[in-house]
Amino acid sequence: MLQVCLNGARTRAECPHLPVTPQELAAAARAAVAAGARDIHLHPRNADGEDTLEPAAVAAALTAVRAAAPGVPVGVTTGAWATPDPAERASQVCSWTVLPDHASVNWHEDGAATVAATLLDRGIGIEAGIYSGTQAVRRFLGWTDSHRVLRVLAEITDTDPRTAPRTAAGLLGELRPAAESPVLLHGGDEAAWAVLEMAASLRLDMRIGLEDVLQLPDGTTAETNADLVRAARGIIP
Repeated sequence: MLQVCLNGARTRAECPHLPVTPQELAAAARAAVAAGARDIHLHPRNADGEDTLEPAAVAAALTAVRAAAPGVPVGVTTGAWATPDPAERASQVCSWTVLPDHASVNWHEDGAATVAATLLDRGIGIEAGIYSGTQAVRRFLGWTDSHRVLRVLAEITDTDPRTAPRTAAGLLGELRPAAESPVLLHGGDEAAWAVLEMAASLRLDMRIGLEDVLQLPDGTTAETNADLVRAARGIIP
């Protein structure tokens, strides 16, 4: 499964053509799905272009993207940078009026279990974000409901393409006790393509998009998420 990550926490200063508004996210999602993406991850934004978990912004983004890409699962972030207090994050999830198919929870962040339990209570699938080089694996495997997640996101923070595959192999080894859950392996920036190739060779789920990388495999700038998805499809056996 190839997921497209449409925008992430990047800014327009980093990427002038980054999709931010619901309408831009919808157009980007439609094109990415046409290019071969089978799942969508996005970060809703407020009027100032900042990541937010506020119900109105979540509803607007999800409604627009689902209209543009009907039948394709759509997920959102619950990153602590959007709302630092875990109890407030959980409260925002409780207040969502339009529910995503899944939401990512970063297990190196304080309060991950609280947010994850709230998602489960609302029937929202969990993508368990496990960052390499953190205590996320230990925290996640110690959670009594770890077996209930939709998938594990093995997120490689090593951005050196020469060493990132080795870092990824180490993280996958640590995650073996969670083997019953599907794994989506991805990297970022300079290492994104090396990690995607590794994920493809291992037949793991993978993702690509402007959240993870701004360049195509040949080093040229990617204009759209669809460009990145097409390049990824060319790599996947």
